[in-house]
Amino acid sequence: MSDVIGITMGDPAGVGPEICVRALAEMGEGDRARTRIYGNLPTLEAARTALGIDIDLTGHVVDLAVEGAPLPWGQLSPVAGDAAFRFIEKAVRDAEAGVIGCIVTAPINKEALNAAGHHYDGHTGMLRSLTGSKAAYMLLASERLKVIHVSTHVSLKDAIERSTTERVLATIRAGNAHLKRIGIPAPRIAVAGINPHCGENGLFGTEDDERIAPAVAAARAEGIDAAGPISADTVFHRAYGGGFDLVVAQYHDQGHIPIKLVAFDTAVNVSVELPIDRTSVDHGTAFDIAGKGIANHGNMNSAIAYARRLVSGGRAQ
Repeated sequence: MSDVIGITMGDPAGVGPEICVRALAEMGEGDRARTRIYGNLPTLEAARTALGIDIDLTGHVVDLAVEGAPLPWGQLSPVAGDAAFRFIEKAVRDAEAGVIGCIVTAPINKEALNAAGHHYDGHTGMLRSLTGSKAAYMLLASERLKVIHVSTHVSLKDAIERSTTERVLATIRAGNAHLKRIGIPAPRIAVAGINPHCGENGLFGTEDDERIAPAVAAARAEGIDAAGPISADTVFHRAYGGGFDLVVAQYHDQGHIPIKLVAFDTAVNVSVELPIDRTSVDHGTAFDIAGKGIANHGNMNSAIAYARRLVSGGRAQ
């Protein structure tokens, strides 16, 4: 596996260019030599100017043309949406070819993406489509809490329907394999219930007994240290306190809210079970502050650090 990290610039009108440039500028010489930004050079130069940073971007940018670049900061446009897609597409192809070992994605704007004719619900769906993968799971990782999701960008009604025994079991397996890969030999996995108090024996719904409990039993039969379903109002507190290495959340907000409460600026979004590796910042394009040179790049640093851990075989660097 290549040890080069490929950072996609994200929406050219958002804060992606700034956090990419600032992260690159702070790297040591060795790490910088193993980093490429998939984006647009005029936009990155404009971001460098906004930041007041003196760094030579030569040799660190896979430069893709964007009509009218640099585009106005903070303005939604299909041109920017199409550019964001092309940056990712090029990085995916290079990852598939072994040119880079992991993709780190800066934020995209879903409205701009769809306005450009690229109809995806976000990075994960796009990456699944570009790689031809049948499944991909969103895992949010922080120092004390890690969460993997059975479903993400769907309505709550659809999310309940997606929490089938088969899908919950597949999510448990995916999370278990990923944690083993990053150096946790016997992951302790908690599976959150979907109903209040896991349904209270059918009083508040039967999905936990009929769908989730059988998935946990099947995982345990395979030798996975899985527990649940556990009421969602306590399971994240228990995991944060060290009781579990990973929580399987049944839907988007169930997993995102606790992570963003305890690790808003440091949590990393990891795509699991794709044929390529990808990590991401866990924030948006922040159009309201784009181009002002004030965007916090701490989350980008965390995503890059996790990516380097993946390309080094799970070892912390």
